[in-house]
Amino acid sequence: MRRSPGFFVRCAESVPCPCCGEQLEVIGSRSRKYLNSKGEQVELRMRRVRCRACRKIHHELPDFLVPYKRYEATCVENVVSDPPVEPLVAADDATLYRWRNWCRDQAPYWLGCLTSIALCFRLGPVQVTSEPARSAHQRLGRVVGTAPGWLMRVVRVVVNAHLWLHTRSAFLSAAAS
Repeated sequence: MRRSPGFFVRCAESVPCPCCGEQLEVIGSRSRKYLNSKGEQVELRMRRVRCRACRKIHHELPDFLVPYKRYEATCVENVVSDPPVEPLVAADDATLYRWRNWCRDQAPYWLGCLTSIALCFRLGPVQVTSEPARSAHQRLGRVVGTAPGWLMRVVRVVVNAHLWLHTRSAFLSAAAS
C-alpha cells in the first residue's frame, strides 16, 4: 500500500519557461522525497510542466529544496556556511564532506552565473572586493548576502536562468568498457 504524500507543491506565481520564456502547461505530477534536519523522510508531490513552445519538461521545485540534493536546503546551507550554523543535520560525515566540497567547487560557477545574469538585466557588474574571501560562503555572501536563506537565493536565480549544472555522476567499472 502506498502512502499519500504530505504536501502537494503548486507555484502561486505564473513562471515562464526558463529556456525560452513561453507559457508552461501542467502535464502531471511526480513524487519527490527529501530528508529534513532530523533525518526524517518527507514526501512531496510536485507538478510537471511542459513549455508550449520548446516542449521541454520542468518540475516546480519548492524554495526549500536544492536540485539533486536529498536534504532540505537549510540543512545544506547550515553545513556549508562559514562558520557552520547550529544545529547540524542528521547526516554522516561523508555527506557533510561532499556538501562542503560541492559548494566550494560550484561557487566560482555560481558567481559567474550571477554576474552574467546581472549584466543581462543591466544591473551592472557584480561588485567583488579585492580582499580575498576564505570560503565559498563568504564569496557568495558578497553578492547575495549572508543572512539565512543565502543558498536558496543563489539556487533560485541560477535554476530559473536555466544555468544549473547537473551534478549527478555515473561510474563505470573497467569491465564495462
